[in-house]
Amino acid sequence: MVKNTDLPMLSKRLLSDTSLTQCTIYFKYYLHQALVKGGLGNDYMNWLGIWRENIKMGLTTWAEYSDLKYSRSDCHAWGSSPNIEFFRTVLGIDSYSPGFSKIKIEPHLGTMTNVSGEIPHPNGKVAVAYVLENNRWKIKVSLPQRTSGVLVWKAKSYPLKGGENVMVI
Repeated sequence: MVKNTDLPMLSKRLLSDTSLTQCTIYFKYYLHQALVKGGLGNDYMNWLGIWRENIKMGLTTWAEYSDLKYSRSDCHAWGSSPNIEFFRTVLGIDSYSPGFSKIKIEPHLGTMTNVSGEIPHPNGKVAVAYVLENNRWKIKVSLPQRTSGVLVWKAKSYPLKGGENVMVI
């Protein structure tokens, strides 16, 4: 049985064990979700090498295949996971109950010290901003009215209400 304390070590093996079959560009979506659940979410921006290669090659949409030498820009949805994972993993915006009626904010900022973004929501929009100033984080979370949520920051939970929530942590 795998214990929660073993998850980061097991997750790191998924990245380093070359005897394992390597994920294709589309399947990296699932790998990245597993790595985030395994406690490695702050490394997300470091896992985007193949997408950076797409950009260097001048592709205007994401390739479908991982072998970029023989691929082309197919605009394949399965290869586009960073488009949503920036919001869900990095900014931490996710549904916390059916129909997005509650919202969970659990960012994985890695080395970023000033980042923000917003997504549409059935009742309006969800916006977040994170700024590190003088070794303290100023966190602003705006939720639609009548929509509650929770901010999970370093394994501690903070309740969120509809409207603007500002915290210095």
